[in-house]
Amino acid sequence: MKIFQERLIEQRKLNKHTQRQVADYLQITQPSYIRYENGSSQPSLETLVKLADFFDVSVDYLLGRTEY
Repeated sequence: MKIFQERLIEQRKLNKHTQRQVADYLQITQPSYIRYENGSSQPSLETLVKLADFFDVSVDYLLGRTEY
């Protein structure tokens, strides 16, 4: 799921958010969010949808199924 990690980091940086801000939005700890970015953990479907909403992209984009 390397593409997911890359797109998650890319979207966070493009939108000028810190890891803490994203974690707070998701109502998880910062270390839990960091594990998504480094690939040691995967978000639940519910969290994946929240991430897509937060960054205003599709779940398919985050997962590498589309290019937009």
